[in-house]
Amino acid sequence: MSKARHVSETPATQFLRDMGVEFTEHVYEYVEHGGTAASARALGVDEHSVVKTLVMEDEKAAPLMVLMHGDRTVSTKNLARQIGRKKVEPCKPDVAQRHSGYLVGGTSPFGTRKRMPVFVERTVLDLPQIYINGGRRGYLVGIRPSVLPALVQATPVECALKE
Repeated sequence: MSKARHVSETPATQFLRDMGVEFTEHVYEYVEHGGTAASARALGVDEHSVVKTLVMEDEKAAPLMVLMHGDRTVSTKNLARQIGRKKVEPCKPDVAQRHSGYLVGGTSPFGTRKRMPVFVERTVLDLPQIYINGGRRGYLVGIRPSVLPALVQATPVECALKE
């Protein structure tokens, strides 16, 4: 584990430690509205391997999470069709924060306030390493994506818009 610039424990890192998951810590200067492009640039990694955690909701306002490559967009129509919902759309920031317990820009799929279904773009699982939010703005953790299905019951889907 990288100890260079340790960030104090977050619910996400506590969860990973409790589950015995190995991870590396990656701190960078957070850029408001910079998204995964800014974090990938700061870390010197391919944006495709930086995974964004998106809190969405279905037509009944039931929350769900989507883990998507940083350089791709979620097709909410394809996602809804695959998971048997009529409609899926992003939550408003305050609603997403209420569900996850994290500030937008620091949302992690680990250690969330409310348990919700997690869906992961299938090709994320093919990568050898991903960088995903560690529960704080400006802080990513590096993990093997193969742990996601067991760790957060992430269901693989194919909902990335073709670019």
